[in-house]
Amino acid sequence: MVDELQAVVEGLGGRQTLGRAFSSVDDMREAIRKGFPPAVVEELMRASGLTLKELADALDLSARSLQRHRRTGRLARYESDRLYRLARIVALANEFLGDHERAIRWLKRPNRTLGGVPPFTALDTELGARQVENILGRIGYGGIS
Repeated sequence: MVDELQAVVEGLGGRQTLGRAFSSVDDMREAIRKGFPPAVVEELMRASGLTLKELADALDLSARSLQRHRRTGRLARYESDRLYRLARIVALANEFLGDHERAIRWLKRPNRTLGGVPPFTALDTELGARQVENILGRIGYGGIS
C-alpha cells in the first residue's frame, strides 16, 4: 500500500505541491479532509493528460469552482477526495499497463466492460471507479478485460 500511496502522491504533485510528506494512508486521509492545495489540479491535469473541463467532467466537479480554487484557497474535502480517486486510478493504470502513455490511452478509450464508455468517464461515481479498478486488477493479474 505504501508504494501505491507514493505513486498517488507523485501524481498529485509530490511533497512540493502537497506541502508535506506522506508515510501512511492516515496522512493522506488527513490531507484530503483539510483539502488539497489548488496546485494539485494542475499537477493532476498533467499526470492524467486531461484538460480542466475533462478532469471536472470525469469527477463530476465544477470546472469553474476548480478554476476559482486554483487562484486562492484550498480545495473542498469532496473535491480533494475525487482528485485522489483519479490520481489513484492513474497510478494503478500506470502500474498494471506498464507505461504511462499506454495507461492514459487506455483510460481515454471506450471500454466494452464499462458499457462502451471510457474509464475516465466512469470515474464520476464511486461505483464506476471501483469498476475501473476491478478491470485494471484483472489486467494486472492476468484476467481477461
